[in-house]
Amino acid sequence: MIGALPTREVEKPWGKDVLPAPFATPPGKRIGEIWFEPPAELPELLIKYIFTSEKLSVQVHPSDAQAMASGLGRQGKEECWLIIDAEPDATLGIGFRESLEPDAMRKAALDGSIEQLMVWHSVQPGDFFYIPANTVHAIGPGVSLIEVQQNSDITYRLFDYGRPRELHLEQGVAVARGEPYDPAWRQTIAPRGSLSLVDGPLFRLDQVQGTPEADVCARHPGSVLVVPRDAAVRIAGSEVLPGQCGLANRIGDIQCDPAGLYLIASACPS
Repeated sequence: MIGALPTREVEKPWGKDVLPAPFATPPGKRIGEIWFEPPAELPELLIKYIFTSEKLSVQVHPSDAQAMASGLGRQGKEECWLIIDAEPDATLGIGFRESLEPDAMRKAALDGSIEQLMVWHSVQPGDFFYIPANTVHAIGPGVSLIEVQQNSDITYRLFDYGRPRELHLEQGVAVARGEPYDPAWRQTIAPRGSLSLVDGPLFRLDQVQGTPEADVCARHPGSVLVVPRDAAVRIAGSEVLPGQCGLANRIGDIQCDPAGLYLIASACPS
């Protein structure tokens, strides 16, 4: 499907009843996720918006190799987050303050102290985090973000604040890295301008202002997903608005507003 992808609004008890522009919450609902159906041309990638009013679970994802070795028969999950809105004191929990052995991690997950062992990063709009597989993480309340990820639903919950949901303690501890988060994975993005955010090995992501330059086109030689931030794009005659996500067969098929800001994502060849 070239043009705007089908959109799903997902209600979550930890979602928000007031969303940042350009979204509007249906009356009486708490929206936690807005995500876009991965197209056949790019089944490896999933893009979603996440909105939180409560802490999400402490969790971890396996790598491709670990997912295949465990017999799941599908890819693992690496992801990245771009903060688009944040309430005062909003935080993300990523990695640990000190190195943590598996037995200590298991014990901390069981008694709930794992939350205090993590590093909680204060966030504001423009903060960007890459989350490699095996990184223990949690999204705090008051955060709105764009997530670009491998299209995988493999999530191992280590701790969930007593909510009645399944935990995956043994699977999670088996793949989790008990170590601090590398600050090289974090950056602060200027509100305007073009730059590379992720350059492999699993996917590429660029922020682009206006028509993509030649180097951006070279990094995305095949089908691309486009997230308009503040101006519409046209793809094969179809308009894709802010709050939507579009698919183009190639980046040259995208007609951008000269002043518009966009995210461009594609999968790396396997």
